Amino acid sequence: MRFLTLILFFIGCFAGISQNCNNTFSGKIIDSHDNTALVDAKVEIIETNQTVLANADGTFSITNLCDSKYTIQISHPFCITQTHYIDISKDLNKVFWLEHHLEELNEIIIKGNHYNNKTNTTLESKISKDELERYSSFSLGDALNGVSGVSSLNTGNAIVKPLINGLHSSRVVMMNNGVRMEDQDWGAEHAPNVDINAVDNITVIKGASALQYSGNAIGGIIITETAKAPVKDTLYGKTIITGASNGRGGTITSQLTKSFQSGWFAKAQGTLKRFGDFEAPNYNLSNTGVFERNFSLSGGLNKFNYGIEAYYSLYKSEIGILRASHLGGAQDQVRAINNPQPLFVSDFSYDIDAPKQDVEHHLATLKGFKKLENLGRLSFQYDYQQNKRLEFDIRRGDDKDKPSLDLNLQTHTLLFDLDSKLSNKSNLKTGVMAKYQNNFADPNTGVRRLIPDYDKYDLGAYAVYNSEINNKVLLELGARFDYTHVDALKFYRTSFWESRNYDTIFQDIVIEGDFGDQVLANPKLNFYNPSATAGFTYKFNNTYKLLFNYSLASRAPNPSELFSEGLHHSASRIEYGDLQFKSETANKISLTLQRESNVFNFSINPYINFINDFIVIEPTGVSQTIRGNFQVWEYRQTNAQLIGLDIDAAYNFANNFQYNHQFSLVKGYDKTRDEALINIPPVNIKNEVIYKNSKLNNLRLKLQSDYVFEQNEYPNNNFEVFVPETGTMETVDVSTPPDAYHLLNFSSSIDFKINKGTAITVGFDVSNIFNKSYRNYLNRLRYYADDLGRNFLINLKINY
Repeated sequence: MRFLTLILFFIGCFAGISQNCNNTFSGKIIDSHDNTALVDAKVEIIETNQTVLANADGTFSITNLCDSKYTIQISHPFCITQTHYIDISKDLNKVFWLEHHLEELNEIIIKGNHYNNKTNTTLESKISKDELERYSSFSLGDALNGVSGVSSLNTGNAIVKPLINGLHSSRVVMMNNGVRMEDQDWGAEHAPNVDINAVDNITVIKGASALQYSGNAIGGIIITETAKAPVKDTLYGKTIITGASNGRGGTITSQLTKSFQSGWFAKAQGTLKRFGDFEAPNYNLSNTGVFERNFSLSGGLNKFNYGIEAYYSLYKSEIGILRASHLGGAQDQVRAINNPQPLFVSDFSYDIDAPKQDVEHHLATLKGFKKLENLGRLSFQYDYQQNKRLEFDIRRGDDKDKPSLDLNLQTHTLLFDLDSKLSNKSNLKTGVMAKYQNNFADPNTGVRRLIPDYDKYDLGAYAVYNSEINNKVLLELGARFDYTHVDALKFYRTSFWESRNYDTIFQDIVIEGDFGDQVLANPKLNFYNPSATAGFTYKFNNTYKLLFNYSLASRAPNPSELFSEGLHHSASRIEYGDLQFKSETANKISLTLQRESNVFNFSINPYINFINDFIVIEPTGVSQTIRGNFQVWEYRQTNAQLIGLDIDAAYNFANNFQYNHQFSLVKGYDKTRDEALINIPPVNIKNEVIYKNSKLNNLRLKLQSDYVFEQNEYPNNNFEVFVPETGTMETVDVSTPPDAYHLLNFSSSIDFKINKGTAITVGFDVSNIFNKSYRNYLNRLRYYADDLGRNFLINLKINY
């Protein structure tokens, strides 16, 4: 027996000596989102207890492995750990893909590699999820006002339309969860139909450099996104409840997410908002209530190499328009503008009566992606939108509940995109887009239709290339082309048709000219719009960065600019468009110097924008109708120039203390008439001091100073009207801007941990602390009333 054991021992020794243990296992760890190397990813062999970390380029190597089967574990912070089984009989090299789901769930502002950005040569402004939650009871436009260079064109306090570097409406593209919003954005009083409580991340791009989204974003692009669900078995959610003194209302919103280790996920979210009349410091703003009901649902499968997602949202909002803005005769128009108080003031009420707007927006999308070896990430998306807009005027009799404007806009869009990594230092994005849109203006309103029935077709294609020339210089080039065809059917008043000389210019589009005092026309219009971008980023060192970008953008006229002819009810004015309009063409140059450090950060962003055939709308007079006396606003084309400067700075001057500064200046000029453009934001300076202490339950205190200068450059659009009551001509001053004003605001929050999975955040804010009376130059109702007075707000957030 001993002899047999000795023989087996020697056989084992010779076998061990003869076994090959010179194998090498090597590979690379890559982020599946952007194909970048995952530095310090850990690779561990369980059987041999060997561990290595990936190098700066994501590569690793483990030597002296014997022929055998091994269990490999690969991990990285914020990634799901992967387990693989390999059979080593010779040198082996493999590539592994990890995904940053957990990081993306909790981190809104992603710092680091440039491939995380939407563009590479334009400064992008981000709004964090925590900041968005503080605006739970406000609008998306209110939150965007906190970004330098972004202001808003308001209709009262509830309709807030973003302006970027002085431009708004169709010149600012709104991307909501990957979908370009089609919600009648041509109207100055048509706010984005987006629930801010359904958004986890906002990116603002000033200018048209992000060609993958659009080529006509002459002002800029606003991108709202939701957080990705983690790839693990979990269930979590949050509820936010707010209450406000001004408007005597509040908001409740809840969100619940369920995800699985397999990659499947589902998310549901809903919001209910209700406010009554808001108040200026000295009086009630009658009929300014808000009633909003929103809902969204999404679900899908997210794998490393492929995924699919379905999304649906409903946005429904009923908003009252200041009753004092709808007037009777010319004398009322003069009195309203000259009177320090509204001509109509009633007691507080939750009722929303005419004039008002009732908007319902449905959005449904299906999208997916597949990573193709040696080709890149191929994505597809189909989305459908239906926008139902009702606008109610003050009527009497049986028609008082009938809308004066009833528009139903339906949009179908199909997108294909390919994101290809050409090398470790270069990337190419290409894509195509096809869109069909149908607008139906219900004639049963009994009122002349402001916007006609039309079909609109869009085709687009783009390519964006970026490359790291070296470790300091990044180059980006892009081009896009869009084709638009509009086929409309519209009744024109014969007098208007002939006054514009359409009977000579467009005589071939008349279908029937014998409708009494009307002409039925079928305009068919084509627009060809090229766009391009070129820029670079230069890194001086780890602290300073210089970004330069040139963009060419062209925009086809929107339906309002082409076809408007009549009373725009919720805007309280008569509007006239022009069939002869051409596409706008903008050439913008921007330069940004940026400094990033732990103590002092800043960005300085000067820019200039030359816009040929710029379409501007401005007041030209007053018209008396059977519904009252209204200002007349007309569109016209001119050549424009906008020049501006945005500055942001942040300084951590002491432990737990931070000072923030913002400065925004933009000047707009009509180069054809050699005068200032209308509705250009005045200079705005914001300063704030923030105290944060993580040891005191994440206590956060902020005091903000907001100073808005008087606009000192503006066109003279004043006009005279005849007042029958006095038999005199009176000047209607619609041009002179209001005085400068200074507001102080306070906000605070503190966290309380209830148990392992539940935490509560309590916030308390005060806006317009000293209840100052003021009027905002960019509020379209400034002619009739002051802006909002003091507001106390309590915010309660529960994470579970």
